[in-house]
Amino acid sequence: MSVPVFDRLAAELVPAAGPAVVSRGVLVFQLAPGELLPTVQRLKTEFGFDLFLDVTAVDWLGREAGAPRFEVVHHFYSTTHKLRVRLKMRVPEGEPVVASLIGFYGAAAFMERECHDMYGIHFQGNHDLRPILLYEGFKGHPLRKDYPKQQEQPLVPYRN
Repeated sequence: MSVPVFDRLAAELVPAAGPAVVSRGVLVFQLAPGELLPTVQRLKTEFGFDLFLDVTAVDWLGREAGAPRFEVVHHFYSTTHKLRVRLKMRVPEGEPVVASLIGFYGAAAFMERECHDMYGIHFQGNHDLRPILLYEGFKGHPLRKDYPKQQEQPLVPYRN
């Protein structure tokens, strides 16, 4: 683990991203959704985080009143420094929108589609958010904590 890179990241991204914490060897930043693109640009161009690992979300249903329900989580890896970075953003249930990372990492297109399928998070700038894991016509988002697991879905004719 390259501690100087951790220290430099923590020191230089703090003004935009807020204080960083280390969790299980991963540097974690809590961002406002508007800070995502500038932070990712710096991670990729200045710090060498050349691999986008994944994007997912956490549903904090029942969180105290006024707190955003969802937390969108991005993971990055630097093949140069052998380090991982996690970026977290809280988004409200009424407007769960974050910027797409397609402009930086082409693979983001598919990962964002999966997160959209499962949680209903909209990725602004990704113009292909059609289902990738679920079928067309599936109602709801199955990884949301309020999704009724006994809900029956409409039958879809099998395509050859």
